[in-house]
Amino acid sequence: MRDEAELRTVLSRLDGRGYPAYREIQGSWRIRDWVLSVDHVQGDPFAPPSRVRVRLEGRAVGLPREVLHPASRRVGVACLLARTFAAGAAEVSRRRGTGRGGEIQMEAPGQEVLAQTAVLVGEDGAVEARFTVGLPAEGRRVLGRDAVRIFLDELPALVDRTLRGRAYDLDELRRHAHTNEDAEALRGALEGLGLVAFVADGAVLPRKSGVSQEPLEGPKVVPFVSPRTLRVEVELPHAGRITGMGIPRGVTLVVGGGYHGKSTLLRALERGVYNHRPGDGREQVVADAGAVKIRAEDGRSVQGVDLSPFIRGLPGGESTRFFCTPNASGSTSQAANLVEALEAGARLLLVDEDTAATNLMIRDRRMQALVPKECEPITPLVDRIRALYEDLGVSSVVVLGGSGDYLDVADTVIAMEAYRPRDLTVKAREVARSFPTGRWVEAAEPLRRPSPRIPLPQGPRPGEGRRRWVRVQIRGRRTLVLGDEELDLSSVEQIVSPSQARAIGQALVLVVRELLDGRTPLPVLLDRVEEAVAQGGLDVLDVVPRGDLAAFRRFELAAALNRLRSLRIRQA
Repeated sequence: MRDEAELRTVLSRLDGRGYPAYREIQGSWRIRDWVLSVDHVQGDPFAPPSRVRVRLEGRAVGLPREVLHPASRRVGVACLLARTFAAGAAEVSRRRGTGRGGEIQMEAPGQEVLAQTAVLVGEDGAVEARFTVGLPAEGRRVLGRDAVRIFLDELPALVDRTLRGRAYDLDELRRHAHTNEDAEALRGALEGLGLVAFVADGAVLPRKSGVSQEPLEGPKVVPFVSPRTLRVEVELPHAGRITGMGIPRGVTLVVGGGYHGKSTLLRALERGVYNHRPGDGREQVVADAGAVKIRAEDGRSVQGVDLSPFIRGLPGGESTRFFCTPNASGSTSQAANLVEALEAGARLLLVDEDTAATNLMIRDRRMQALVPKECEPITPLVDRIRALYEDLGVSSVVVLGGSGDYLDVADTVIAMEAYRPRDLTVKAREVARSFPTGRWVEAAEPLRRPSPRIPLPQGPRPGEGRRRWVRVQIRGRRTLVLGDEELDLSSVEQIVSPSQARAIGQALVLVVRELLDGRTPLPVLLDRVEEAVAQGGLDVLDVVPRGDLAAFRRFELAAALNRLRSLRIRQA
């Protein structure tokens, strides 16, 4: 392996040469007690920056063994190191010459703690950091002396400040490791407690703004306090015995006036499928790992979905058992989202009336009298939500402010008043008895699980013909560009970072290149992707190591696959 002195010599020799000469540095170099790997050299100063890795063996890192096992502790520590490295890189980066020369960048984790590829921590304490470097140039001429300063002065100092155990206080390492382990234990305890979610006393649910996931701070913050009747105690490995509000299985309504915290609670639950970093305020807010947010989504593509449990008897006799449209309405899209979530294995549905289609949520008695059922193809959710739980074992948490008809089907009713929850289940039942709605149930047939669907290889074909998925690109947080197909995932609200969206895009490429055979049902395809990632890590999603991927769930992968306009489906 080439060493530090040789790298200095090569970069000095390249000074002033044409930019393609940088290809000489591709490969691995021994720098002090770590290895620098230049995996990809950019073609010119304006191209995406070069991909670089740094690897340190466990003895060089010096992380205490207590933060390395089990794996959940390593994930917490890895996210800490990645945030610190990314912040340090931003401080030392400065423009050198043309284009993005001189930039050192790492994609830092957000508030959620996800397995990611920016920094990997091994069982033996070894650390690998993956990031990009803009190789400096003036015009298209190599600035070799500046490159020497980047690789042999600034980068070694950055490694020492961010990737070695001695750079961190032991209590800080423990806090990130233990917080993540506690969250895993808390989510794992839900099933045994008969719960689908838990919100700890003292949690801070409001966020700083509508575009920030950082916690709200200041005197207006209202810490969460659970109602006595829903309070549950849980013993965690490190936090010890904690208390909080347990949301039982079944149908739960979250009610209350506007601006009192209903949607804030639901948003905390939808992100409760992920762990959170220390100081987030939601470290001990967890939801069933099978929780899926359901909403209306005008304009999305729907391919071969059986909507008949919710929509049937369309004018003209069109069947909804294999429904296809390039431009779904609000009610049609919400019904498709729900059925697709069930197909992927959802165990908890999260619905906010603010983002739902009213006509799929409810038809009150007056509308039933005005428009007879034979003229209305939609069976509203209120008439299916009990069967979802009783027949399929799928619970629901629904935020409501305007429809009391759901009181007849609820198991638990939680009212949010000035961000404080109250258990109004008993009162809700009294109200339902005192004020009968008079409406009749419109569900005509028993609810059944969705029929299996099989994606066909005649659909998306990366690497062939006009539709060439040669590279996955991200626009914003939730827009994927796959060749000439743009995939809008803005309504898939449980995608929480660009790294996660990018990994989903790479997983789509894996599915359509290697797994689509015209015989395998969609849920089995999801199983196979999960198995591949479990065995080989996120690196199985690309041919070269990259530092901009984060773990995703099968539900968001299914959502992306189902929204491909090139998708073609047949039913088994």
